[in-house]
Parts: sequence; structure tokens; C-alpha cells
Amino acid sequence: MTFDRVAIVEAALDACLQAATPAPHRLAPGEPIRPGSSLTAHAAIQLFEDQLLSRALDVSARELKKSERSFYTISSAGHENDAVLGAQLRITDPAFLHYRSGGFMMARARQLPGSTPAFDTLLGIVASSDDPIAQGRHKVWGSRALWVPPQTSTIASHLPKAMGLAFSLARARRLGVHNDLPADSVVICSFGDASANHATALAAINTARYAVRTGLPMPILFVCEDNGTGISVPTPAGWIAETYGNQPGLRYLLADGALDDIWRIAAEAIAYTRGTRRPTFVHLPTIRLWGHAGSDAEHGYRSLAEIAATEASDPLVANARLLIETGAALPAQLRQLLRDTRDRIAAVAGEAIRRPRLETTQEVIAPMAPQHPRRVAARARSPLIRAPRRRESFGGSLPEEATHPNRRTLAGQINAALADELLRRPELIVFGEDVGRKGGVYNVTNGLQKRFGPGRVFDTLLDETSILGIAQGAAHIGLLPMPEIQYLAYVHNALDQIRGEAATLQFFSSDQFRNPMVLRLPGLAYQKGFGGHFHNDNSVGALRDIPGLVLAVPSRGEDAARMLRGVVGMAIEDGRIVVFLEPIALYHEKDLYTDGDGGWLTDYPPPPAVLLPGDVGVHDLDHRDLLIVSYANGLRLSLQAAKRLREHHGVRARVVDLRWLSPLPIEAVRKHAGDCGAVLVVDECRRTGGGVADAIVADLAEGGFETGGRRLRSVRAVDSFVPLGTATSAVLVGSDQIVAEGLAAVGERVRA
Repeated sequence: MTFDRVAIVEAALDACLQAATPAPHRLAPGEPIRPGSSLTAHAAIQLFEDQLLSRALDVSARELKKSERSFYTISSAGHENDAVLGAQLRITDPAFLHYRSGGFMMARARQLPGSTPAFDTLLGIVASSDDPIAQGRHKVWGSRALWVPPQTSTIASHLPKAMGLAFSLARARRLGVHNDLPADSVVICSFGDASANHATALAAINTARYAVRTGLPMPILFVCEDNGTGISVPTPAGWIAETYGNQPGLRYLLADGALDDIWRIAAEAIAYTRGTRRPTFVHLPTIRLWGHAGSDAEHGYRSLAEIAATEASDPLVANARLLIETGAALPAQLRQLLRDTRDRIAAVAGEAIRRPRLETTQEVIAPMAPQHPRRVAARARSPLIRAPRRRESFGGSLPEEATHPNRRTLAGQINAALADELLRRPELIVFGEDVGRKGGVYNVTNGLQKRFGPGRVFDTLLDETSILGIAQGAAHIGLLPMPEIQYLAYVHNALDQIRGEAATLQFFSSDQFRNPMVLRLPGLAYQKGFGGHFHNDNSVGALRDIPGLVLAVPSRGEDAARMLRGVVGMAIEDGRIVVFLEPIALYHEKDLYTDGDGGWLTDYPPPPAVLLPGDVGVHDLDHRDLLIVSYANGLRLSLQAAKRLREHHGVRARVVDLRWLSPLPIEAVRKHAGDCGAVLVVDECRRTGGGVADAIVADLAEGGFETGGRRLRSVRAVDSFVPLGTATSAVLVGSDQIVAEGLAAVGERVRA
């Protein structure tokens, strides 16, 4: 195909307006466009102007891309009837939008006097740092003032958090957590017909229906903009209606026909969801003009006849004819409106390309992971609860008053710390599968629901995607979510909700939107009663790969309590996404060296004691022969090995507990390494990309640690899934290995 389809579509609209003749009668601005319609002539003209604006932006984006003045185009052309929803929903109805939502954005911005949606969009298209939402980091639909959190690649991955926000609206109000949304706000989430098949879409819609079935409010509009194709793969005719048309707990409405018909159906959907607090699935048939994106050669998989047939259904042509034939507008009036819109876009595009772009590393990463340790520490230590109220909450006996033999295990310390945080932070909610009545698989949340109520400690359905979606949505409106995923391996079922969604929000919104959370994640290996991948997973590589994410891994109970306070402070103050990885095998461990020694039990550190990233644990600071660096189960094994090294080999080893696996406390490791003659990194996770040994060893080696004959070694788990029972010793790190590698590091051989 050697001709320009954009020019052909543009010419067809021009020809339509040129050939049109005025209707015999003109409508007054306030008259309905047709008898019985709620769409007035004035509102219809405004809608058409917003649609023209969206179309002109698409044309400009492609022209800029051709001349290498922009980088990315996904067009809204053919989807402009979504402006009907943008016009009727309120600015205080949070909107999680499909990338083809130009019409919606232009219509929504009309409600905000002084807004400049066209210029703002063009700044995003050319990746200018003046873009008010992403500041040039990506081209997104987003606006803090319009309550549109930015979505980056909306292949349904935004549906769970939209559902989560709808789920959380009433809960936040009941808990007294204030935000800027009225009590009757609804959430809109738009997506394409291909995305409707995605697992994340199915999860979100299923959970919305589940909420209805259990009597919970779920005020969300799922809007499927159905253009009949996913890039080159056609959606079967009738598939969307067949799939979503008869789902219990989900009202289905087909928004098809002329502009006023779509207006009427949209109004019905909004009124139903706003009034009943139940979800609606709005099926909006559209077309897709000009291929999927600027780089998509549509003629490679569609015939010219198919392309021409699609172009003949241009909604702007149909809407222009409706306005003229009903007398809502004159042809000359619409021709002038089209000229003015094109001229306007040309002018602002010329200005946009002159605006600055991000240049430095610091400029790019500034909003991704803010760090204000002093403010975080202050937040983590306050507000403190008055002693009488705290004592009453703990049933008359404070956890720090327990002494040996009543000291606490790791699980007990986490439970007490959770209770303290729930007591002093009314916005905190704890949830996940089995965390409520059962108290968690390992009894860590035992008694919390009874003490703080099901509004703050509650069970969810078994779906990790929805659990993390609820967390994100809740965080958008001021709640502080602390979800639990039952096992480390289970988080991989929904990892993109952290990696692609939660962790990117501050980055792509320039810190204007936040979804802080502390994800409690039981995991790691050494459970001999479990085998296989799902319960005994020893890899954190996928979590350490996520920019800005904090990965906290406590080993001892007293540390867990102080670290939990620290990460809650980070979430509140800096909006951070934190994974609090709890070693399952250490939950109920009591002993360290010998049976009955109680060496792994600890006293409870009362508030305001806190630990933050960079704070490492140090055992035997005066020992300098060998530095052993480890964490979690590896710490316990390392302490046992250090005792053997000292008693049987005369090697005095200092042991450092990392506590934080992302960001790694590299400065502390370097400092302690500089004091010692050799370093051994004990990493309980899998050798290849699973843990942290590679990063620590590389940093020390690059820093010249091995000069002067000093030795640098590591011991790591085998690249294998974890088997059942005693076979674990064949693949996991053990104390014998640590002793052997420790002696090799200091230059001695193992004595028989």
C-alpha cells in the first residue's frame, strides 16, 4: 500500500462536511438532539469538538514521528465515542484508562476550567520534561487534577487496581480515612477487546463479581472498547457479548448505535453503578483506524477492502452527519470547528517540540524511589499510643514485659509488631487468604481480626493478582495496605502487579500518585516437611530485579519488629513498595546451637525502636579473621558455623546479617570487609541469579578487596528446585559447607 491512509481518512471527513446541506430547522442549544434524548445540541457539539481534538492529536503524533520529533504513537482514532463517558463521569470518579482514550481525556478535561489537554498530550508525545504527568518518562494518559492515574501498557494489567480502588472506597470511609473522593464516586476502567481475554482482566472482573456475591460494594464501570482486533488477531464476532453478557453480579450494557444512543446507555450505566454500588460492563463497539501503532504495517495482515470498509465507519463522519441532519449544527460551523482545531494543534505542536527533555540520570530516576531517612525514621517512631490504651489492647500484658522462658519466636514478634502498628495507624489494613479468622497458615496474624475487626484484618479470595490489585487500589485513596501472599513462589502468579504496576506509578506520575504497600511474603527454604517449588522457593532474583522496590528479610524476631516499623514508615513517608520476606523455617524456631538453649528467642523491642535500610546486624564485632555475610536461614547457619570455626579451628569470624536485600547495604559490607582478612558470602538462594552473592562478590572484587592476598569466596544453593525431606541437604547450603569454605577463605584446610 503506497498511499497515506491518514490523509484518506482526513479527506473523507473534509468531503463529508463540504457536501453536507443544512437541516430545515435549527435546534436551540438546550434542545435534545432528537426527541426523548438527554443529549442536547450544545452538549453534542462539545462532544464533537473533543473528538476532533483527539483526532487532530493522533494526526500530529504521526507527523511528529515521521520527522523523528517524537518517539511513540498509539492512536485513539476510531475510539472517539469514549468521549461520551469522559463528559458524563465526574472528575472525582477515578479513571484507569486504555491507551486509546483520547476522546475521554479531552471531554473530561473540559470539566476543568483552565486545563490544556491538547498541549499536555503533545508534551507527552514529544517526551518533554514539561509534560505535567510523566515529565517525559513515557507517553501516558494521566492527570492528578483529573484523577487519572497513568497507565503505561494497558493490556488489562490495570484492571485489578481499578477494582481494588472500587473495593476500598467504602472501607476507607468506614475507617475514617479521608481522601478527595465523594461518597458516591465510581471507578472507570477502560480496555480493549483483546485485553478482555487476559488473565488479569478475568481476575479483576471475577473478584468484582465475588464482592457482589459476598455483599460488598463494588462501584466500577468496566468499559470494553471493542474494535474487533488485537493488533493482527481478530476477536471472534460476538465474543465479548457472549463472554460478559450473562455474568451473575455484573450488569452488561451494549453502548452501540448513534452518538445519542451511546450517550443514553452511558448515562444508564453510570447511574446504575453510582446508585447500586455494583459493577457494570459497558460494551462499546469501536473501530481501529491506521493500525495498532505507528510502526504497525496494517496492510501486511488486512486487505485494502477491509481497511477501506473500516474507514467508511469513521465515527467522526457519522457524528458530523448526525449533528447536521438533526439541526444541532450547520455544515459551515463544523467546517470552521475542524479548521480551528487543526490550526490549534499545529500551533501547540510547534511549541511542544521546543520544550526541554530529561537529560541526566538524576532527573530520570528522581520520582522512582524517594529516600528521606530522617523523615522516615520520625514517621516510623510516631505516633505513639498512650501506655494505658496500648496495655489494654494487649490484654493487660505488654509484649516487651515477657522474659525468658516466655521470650518470643520470630512469628510471635511479627504478630506483636503487627498489633502495635494496627493500634497506632488507623489507615493500616491487613489482608490476604486465611489471614483473618484462621490467623494465617503459620499463625502469624493470629487474633488480629478479633482485636481490630474484619474491616481492618480480612480474608480475600484465593487470587494473588486480586490481592495485589486491592492493595494498589486501597493505597490510591489513603489506606496503608499490608497484603499477605501465602508463599514466595505464589507471588510469581501476579508479579507484574508489583513490577509493571505498583512499582512504576511514582515513576510515571512524577510522584503525583502513590500506591505504598508493605507486602508480607512468607518464603525461603529449609522446610523439610515441604518439597517442590511452591512452598520451598529459594530465589529472590525476580524481586531484586524491580527498580525502587525494598526487599526486607528479617532473621531474628527482635529485628523483625523493628524492621516492620521501619518499612511502614517508608511506605507512609516515601510511598515505597516494600516486600517483607519472612523466613518460614525460622517462624517457630527457638534454639540456636543446641536443643533447648532458646538462642533464637528474643525479647520484644517496644516502640519506637526501629531499623531502616543500611542498618545491618553484627555478631562478634571484635573478630577479624573472617567476615561471614548472610541473611535469614543463612544467618542461623553462619552463627552455628562461626562457633565451630572458633572452637575447633581457632578462626574468629565476624558475622553480618544483611537484613536488607534490596537495596543491599553495600557500604556496611565494605566497611566490615575492610576490617577482616577474608570474606565469605553465605547465600541460601540459588546460585544463578537467585540471591545476592553475585552482587556482593562483584562489588568487593571491583573495589580491590582481594589485593594483598585476602580471599573472597561464597557458598550458595544449587540451581535446583527444593526436594522433600532430608534430600534438601543435597541442594541447600549447610553449616558443613560454611565451615569448609570459611577455612578455605582464611587459607586453612578442614581438619579431620
